[in-house]
Amino acid sequence: MFQEFRTFISRGNVIDMAVGIIIGAAFTAIVGSLVNDLLMPPIGVLLGGIDFSDFFISLKGGDFATLKAAQAAGVPTINYGLFINAIIKFLIVAFAVFLLVKQVNKLQTLGKKPAAPAAPPPPPREEVLLTEIRDLLKARQ
Repeated sequence: MFQEFRTFISRGNVIDMAVGIIIGAAFTAIVGSLVNDLLMPPIGVLLGGIDFSDFFISLKGGDFATLKAAQAAGVPTINYGLFINAIIKFLIVAFAVFLLVKQVNKLQTLGKKPAAPAAPPPPPREEVLLTEIRDLLKARQ
C-alpha cells in the first residue's frame, strides 16, 4: 500500500496540481487586493457611492443603520449585500483571469511556427495490390 501511495504521489500531474494549489493560495492575497483596493473603489464611484455590504434584512425586526450594528446587537440577518459584493468580485476576478489566460496563450503561440500539414497515410496493402492487379489487366488489353 505504501508503494502504491508513493507511486501515486510521484506522478507528474499530482505534483503539478499541488504546485497549482499552493500558487493559487498565494495568489489569493494579490487578487483580493486587486479587487478590494483597485477595482471596487472606482466601481463604487460609478454606482454613486453605493456600498452593498450594508444591505441586509433583519430577521427579528428593528432598525439598524449598518450590518455591524445589527450583528453587534445579536440580531440574525440575511446579508444579501455581501452576496452582491461577492458576485461582483467573482465577475471581476473571472474577467481578470480570462484576460491573463488569453495573454499567456497568445505569448505561447507567438513564437511557434504553424504546423505543416501531415502527409496522408499510405494506402492499405490490399488497396495497393488491387491497384497493381487493375494496372496489369489494363496492360493485357
